[in-house]
Amino acid sequence: MPKTLHLTGDAEADQLLSDDPFALLSGMLLDQQIAMEVAFAGPKKIAERMNGFSVARIAESDLEEFVELCVRKPAIHRYGGSMGKRVHALAQHVVEHYDGAAEAIWTGGDPDGREVLRRLKALPGYGDQKARIFLALLGKQLGVRPEGWREAAGAYGDPDTRRSIADVVDQRSLDEVRAWKKQQKAAAKQR
Repeated sequence: MPKTLHLTGDAEADQLLSDDPFALLSGMLLDQQIAMEVAFAGPKKIAERMNGFSVARIAESDLEEFVELCVRKPAIHRYGGSMGKRVHALAQHVVEHYDGAAEAIWTGGDPDGREVLRRLKALPGYGDQKARIFLALLGKQLGVRPEGWREAAGAYGDPDTRRSIADVVDQRSLDEVRAWKKQQKAAAKQR
């Protein structure tokens, strides 16, 4: 993953996300019911507490001890216990199915966009929307563009939009995504 992401406003957290595909998967997993930049800073908190970030070490760690590490203040998430369990399950899945190489989800066997989406949706804690957003993030910001990725990502793959974390490249774009989400929530309330 050659490009440096700018998702959190914290250079070290962004560097970890840029360098470690499992950290990026974990950040996306944590992106619910909290601010996007807080969610994507979660892997850095884990790394600081584990003296490094390693999918294998997380997968092999005792679940209760890992959850305790995740809930320690400042917690990795508003719901640190349940999200710690999800990160642990995600790590175990990546180790079991991809030999610990998270990037194999989008590179292994030269998959097309629909296959990458299918693989993402099979991850613990990933549903359809989260998988589509992550696929859009890969394509828009990291140049991972298997055939049909935009179609598989749905509206999140649309160019020049501000819908999700896939479109965040700086503070201005983060503010634009927030404004779009706020507008969508207001429109939903009026229905």
